[in-house]
Amino acid sequence: MIAIVDYQQAYEADEVMAKAIPSLEQIETWANAALVAENTGEQEITVRFTDDEESQTLNHEYRGKDKPTNVLSFPFEVPPGIEMNLLGDLVICVPVIMREAEEQDKTPTNHYAHMVVHGILHLLGYDHIDDADADIMEAKEIRILASLNIGNPYQ
Repeated sequence: MIAIVDYQQAYEADEVMAKAIPSLEQIETWANAALVAENTGEQEITVRFTDDEESQTLNHEYRGKDKPTNVLSFPFEVPPGIEMNLLGDLVICVPVIMREAEEQDKTPTNHYAHMVVHGILHLLGYDHIDDADADIMEAKEIRILASLNIGNPYQ
């Protein structure tokens, strides 16, 4: 196993949303696919599932955007001289994922998988600020998701 996942569920979902929240095993599968594709070796990742309120608070505090968002990535910078493979934290907003999945006609599971892969690529330093970087990141996402038998999330 390449991904060591600290799984945190800080959201009390209704029955429908609770059933759609991925299991630790699913998260590890998706994380492993991303980390293997990027040849990172073993990494530790925290994945936290939240509500709109927590997502909005974090998004406002760290990105200056006063609205909830699907996934936030917080890379961890290991201090010099310390041997640690802590990649960082992903904060995934359950209600946003569910709304987007419905709006985009995707299964919640596939959308969660996409957001885990997307978030891990951010932790690894990829971004989509400009079109060229977005093209690189999207191509990686599509390739990793295809390895999981998940279709192109951008179609």
